[in-house]
Amino acid sequence: MLYSLYEAGYYAATPLRMAALMSREFWSSPLNPARETELGRSLYAASDLYANLTRRYGKPAWGLDEVSVEGRPVRVTAETAWSSPWVNLLHFRRDPAGLAAAGRAAPEPKVLIVAPLSGHHATLLRGTVRAFLADHEVYVTDWANARDVPLGDGPFDFHDYIDRVCDMLGEIGPRAHVVAVCQPGPAVLAAAALMSEDRDRNRPASITLMGSPIDARLSPTVTNRLAEARPFAWFQSNMIYAVPAPHPGAGRRVYPGFIQLAAFLSMNLERHQAAHLQYLQQLMAGDGDSAEKHLEFYDEYLSVLDLTEEFYLQTVDEVFQRYLLPKGELVHRGRQVRPERIADIGLLTVEGENDDISGIGQTRAAHELCRGLPPELKEDYVQPGVGHYGVFNGRRFEAEIYPRIRAFIRRTDPGFDTTRA
Repeated sequence: MLYSLYEAGYYAATPLRMAALMSREFWSSPLNPARETELGRSLYAASDLYANLTRRYGKPAWGLDEVSVEGRPVRVTAETAWSSPWVNLLHFRRDPAGLAAAGRAAPEPKVLIVAPLSGHHATLLRGTVRAFLADHEVYVTDWANARDVPLGDGPFDFHDYIDRVCDMLGEIGPRAHVVAVCQPGPAVLAAAALMSEDRDRNRPASITLMGSPIDARLSPTVTNRLAEARPFAWFQSNMIYAVPAPHPGAGRRVYPGFIQLAAFLSMNLERHQAAHLQYLQQLMAGDGDSAEKHLEFYDEYLSVLDLTEEFYLQTVDEVFQRYLLPKGELVHRGRQVRPERIADIGLLTVEGENDDISGIGQTRAAHELCRGLPPELKEDYVQPGVGHYGVFNGRRFEAEIYPRIRAFIRRTDPGFDTTRA
């Protein structure tokens, strides 16, 4: 019912949204003599803000058409290397001629960036992908919005997620490197453990876990406490709703993205309110550059996707309530997941000092679980002064975190000549 009410509210606001758009065009028209008056700028700003707050935010474009390699521009093309109803494996292929001109003709390490399936689209990692493209062959998991997947394509749960990670590593080929950003950490570690135990030729050469809830019992955050405070039945009864028509997945039961977005916003509500007030003032002052930066951020932040009922509830149950992986009790398709049997896969963990989603120690816990790894294949790093988002994006990620990941990947890559690093 809540999902239907949400959709009804969106359509009910359409006439006012259309009026706001017409008002915005009228007060911004160069033919309007009152355009530059205080009244004109105020009405334009108010109309623009209302139109943006009530519109539908679709999946953003990647916008990664070019990357700088050794100071030279290299064309980039996004291709679908493998797909299922629930995920597309994107390969950001760099132009070979451009790489050769930059002195990068030799093959470089392949990296699979596993994007979180926790409410936002994979494009949230645009900056992460751009950084890795300078030195790697980059693949990214582009997860589907559950409301767009017809019921006929079946369910998708936490263990399907593990299987898809294994499938995509098989598509990429032997000894790629995996970078798991936030939520995928437990599933990626489980996939690596299963592939390692099977001596699968496509097992990764290294895994990098960034701000991941490997053991959510440690340094609990507001998110962790919420999961602990409510019984599992509460999440079943209050967080799951059926997708309404006319979406392709009509009838599928999901955890709606707009509920997750409301949770994100409520954690820093005053900051978001202040940001929109500042945006309004920027428009009224004619500060278009600053207003554009605001739009770029919120075009991404307000674009959300739905999670399937089974994936969301299993994640709550197995990762945030029963802690099956760190307790050695996670079972996948009848097999116990044994991270301690990982013997030749490098492990790098990265945490943010001010992370309010995955507290300090939650990601580092992977080292204790992977106790079969020799010390030279393990590395842990805590980045001072950054929160959850700063672990994988922004200035400090590019300047301080990414170089460490790059060096670790080259050190653990069996086919990479370190003299070229």
